[in-house]
Amino acid sequence: MVDVGTLSLIVLAGMFILLAIGMPLGFASATLAVVTLVLKFGPDLMFSDFGRGPFSILSQAIYRQMTNYVLISVPLFIFMAALLERSGIARDMYSSLQVWLSRTRGGIAIVTSIMAVIMAAMSGIIGGEVVLLGLIALPQMLRLGYNQNLAIGTICASGSLGTMIPPSIVLIFYGLVTETSIKALFTASFIPGFMLASFFIIYILVVTRLKPETAPLPEASPDDIAVGEKRLMFLGFLSRFSLWITGVIFLRALFFTVTGENIIEEGVDPIFLGMVSDLPYIAGAFLISLVLVYVVVGKERAKVGWEMGKGLIAPTVVIGVVLGSIYGGITGITEAAGMGVIAVFVIGLIRREMTFEIVWDSVMRTLKSTGTIIWVTFGAAALAAAYTLVGGPTFIANLIVGYELPTMGVILVMMLIFLIMGMFMDWVGIVLLIMPVFLPIVKKLPIQDIGVFGTLEPKHIAVWFGVVFCMNMQVSFLSPPFGPAAFYLKSVAPAHISLTDIFRGFLPFIGIQLVALSILLLWPQIVTILL
Repeated sequence: MVDVGTLSLIVLAGMFILLAIGMPLGFASATLAVVTLVLKFGPDLMFSDFGRGPFSILSQAIYRQMTNYVLISVPLFIFMAALLERSGIARDMYSSLQVWLSRTRGGIAIVTSIMAVIMAAMSGIIGGEVVLLGLIALPQMLRLGYNQNLAIGTICASGSLGTMIPPSIVLIFYGLVTETSIKALFTASFIPGFMLASFFIIYILVVTRLKPETAPLPEASPDDIAVGEKRLMFLGFLSRFSLWITGVIFLRALFFTVTGENIIEEGVDPIFLGMVSDLPYIAGAFLISLVLVYVVVGKERAKVGWEMGKGLIAPTVVIGVVLGSIYGGITGITEAAGMGVIAVFVIGLIRREMTFEIVWDSVMRTLKSTGTIIWVTFGAAALAAAYTLVGGPTFIANLIVGYELPTMGVILVMMLIFLIMGMFMDWVGIVLLIMPVFLPIVKKLPIQDIGVFGTLEPKHIAVWFGVVFCMNMQVSFLSPPFGPAAFYLKSVAPAHISLTDIFRGFLPFIGIQLVALSILLLWPQIVTILL
């Protein structure tokens, strides 16, 4: 029988060796799970006490993961992302954003980042975002003479924002493994996710102004609209869109009022923007939008602005359906994913783009992506169960605590381990393997010592650590040698762009991600502002 310390070294070394020789993570994890049990309990466990011995723990762990209802949301979000990628919704969105920022230095890179944020808020699938941006934005930036490193870094870093911005698949898995509210995780990640996206945009603005040659402006055309006029048109677009939104919300609140569904009852939460008291405010917003369209902007100018920006409407509707159904208390995470799929499908039908070929291809992509995730989940769940059974988490916890590091020292060691593991492993495996070990340790640390500015409440520890973990995994999508974002982009990049070129373009953005991670560690309360 091998002791736990030796087993831990065998598992760590075995994982690196198996991944280095090209074995998929799911099979590597499953293999090490069996090896762990054999070394700990002996080979006879395979034949004795069938169905009740240590080996049965592996199947039980896999069964628990696979029977979790929320897991159904993963293929639904992947399917939605595949439909968005194949339809013209994403391309029209890019074109609309490009119209408004065409005369801004670094505008195409900024458009790429904004589009990535919107795509992340629709589906939360990283691979599809990077590929789509690589197909749409990379050729455009290279054609306009943008610095190659800036173009590559912008696409891959922004395309990985689905890790942080809800509905994030990483947050869903974290919530499942740690039994943390996924809705709370989504809410907590809003500010950090948009903060990171803002840092990317600020970096682009600063670099392109300090070094104008990195983002040359396109040649002026006689047909170009003046900046002031374009701003008025954009205001007209927003005002017309607001008319539709406030009109629908007013009719909804009026319906609830007529039917009596919005009567105030003790112990029942009021309907969001559906109460009688909300009607004057909604009507006021409608009238303000009306004045902006017909008085401030002008009907004709607003009409032109609407035509220029209408590509943003479909993505906004999808985001509203997915996140609105969650935060409006209408559905759970899984049902919201299903409603998002329906919304994309209906919009595609209205646009006459939803063909059988697109649907079939999206289904096949979903099956392949889901299959990969499921196999990784199988293997990681099995290894986590085996390692737990032999006492691994207790050993690691005692090892970390035994060094008597200060609280922030313990957390920094964990962050370093996450960063190193992220260079070689998929985030699914890290969530299932490492999180059951680290989170209990974090919960036992003196809460007043976590962070430098402000303190957390005990009920927010798991949520904060989940958001910090996701920010760490954001780095892992770019960090070599694993760096999946690099391989996603390489699959659609021009032949002259090598993997080395791609990883070189990452470097400034990895630094920005580490700055954002440091902010979450120093100021943990930023995660709880919206909770």
